[in-house]
Amino acid sequence: MSIPEITKKLLSAKKSESLSFQDLEEILGRDEVWIAAVFYRQASATIEEATKIVEALGLGEEVAQELTEYPLKGLGPIVPTDPLIYRFYEIIQVYGMALKSVIHEKFGDGIMSAIDFTLDVEKEEDPTKGERVKIVMSGKFLSYKKW
Repeated sequence: MSIPEITKKLLSAKKSESLSFQDLEEILGRDEVWIAAVFYRQASATIEEATKIVEALGLGEEVAQELTEYPLKGLGPIVPTDPLIYRFYEIIQVYGMALKSVIHEKFGDGIMSAIDFTLDVEKEEDPTKGERVKIVMSGKFLSYKKW
């Protein structure tokens, strides 16, 4: 996966300012996952949001302008090779049909929106198994239209 130059610039500035995505969440009032998506050019910010980001990172207005542009979304047509990202791919390969079946059973024929959607990452402490990653996805259910 190729990292855009603007992403490298943003991540470098974030590191030099000793900021986390959680810190930026507090500054912007937006979720840390959404902010990270803006960094990786998978989401676009308003000019107000972009200005807050670049001010927090000590970057210029030209970076803010670029963050407002509509991004080209997705990882591309290849199987991801990054181990963490690949695990999500693997989860869908193994559990995708089961999830689809359970969602259809509970809601009917339709999909979960990725537009009217939130995603939260939480850290769970487990004294017997070690730290655990908890991911909560919430998307509006959209029924397929009949005509």
